[in-house]
Amino acid sequence: MKGTVGELGEFGLIRELTSRLTTTPAVRLGPGDDAAVVAAPDRRVVASTDVLLEGRHFRRDWSTAYDVGRKAAAQNLADIAAMGAVPTAILLGLVVPAELPATWPTELMDGIRDECQVAGAAVVGGDVVRGDTITVAITALGDLRNHEPVTRSGAQPGDVVAVTGWLGWSAAGLAVLARGFRSPRAFVEAHRRPEPPYHAGPAAASLGATAMTDVSDGLVADLGHIAEASKVRIDLRTAAIDVPTQMSDIGQAVGVDPLQWVLTGGEDHAIVATFPPDVKLPARWKVIGEVVSPSALPQVTVDGAPWDKTSGWDHFGDLEPGE
Repeated sequence: MKGTVGELGEFGLIRELTSRLTTTPAVRLGPGDDAAVVAAPDRRVVASTDVLLEGRHFRRDWSTAYDVGRKAAAQNLADIAAMGAVPTAILLGLVVPAELPATWPTELMDGIRDECQVAGAAVVGGDVVRGDTITVAITALGDLRNHEPVTRSGAQPGDVVAVTGWLGWSAAGLAVLARGFRSPRAFVEAHRRPEPPYHAGPAAASLGATAMTDVSDGLVADLGHIAEASKVRIDLRTAAIDVPTQMSDIGQAVGVDPLQWVLTGGEDHAIVATFPPDVKLPARWKVIGEVVSPSALPQVTVDGAPWDKTSGWDHFGDLEPGE
């Protein structure tokens, strides 16, 4: 495809984007009408939304449009899975400059579509608007399939804390990119295209998880939300947390303790949950701590001590990938 978004026009762009989409049985009416219709057999819909802004959440010199699409979909679909629900659909709000090459939004849509297919969902509609800065807004929907949602407020003293998925890989990849390198490739790709374990959320709900979240802002920060909502203390054991040798090598090269990435690096979208101590967890889950009664304010401690370093991303505080 040649030309710009402006030359293609609003309706031409919409035709190009929707022509690339696939569907699922849950989609009763897809793009092309005033609104989509998505089946909700449970009669409850789990919904989440997120916004990615160029220069703040992604850079075009670091990530392709396809990468941004995979990442935008993944971080929203992971929120659905972290409630114990099965992802069903995505709505896209897209703001792009008129002079943007028309291939960029179409490749973005390819990425969103492909990530949806991994999770078993589909893009069902959205909107496109002209603007000065590329902005990708995603709303994801999911189905609980007759299970209760797993919230942040159910952790109980005595529960174990377990995680599945990657921790610190995206942060290590960001550190590599920020220094002008493109390898080790596995870590750079983890930053560009996170791989949430979507299946693990509903599976954890079936196993009896008492609280759950995805690791989007950092392990300590996200477990802090569980600790606060559940009014408990969560203690992490660093000896139980794996730090890959290659991550240690990156840390040594850039002068960063890799454990910092594991504990505070966001955007991996691993699933972390609390479980009753008698639950037999599958091998994919790694027990990394426990829930205890709070001695003071609800908090996350590391090896029994308060964590006094940066805990994770803050959209109105810390610098993020594009800054």
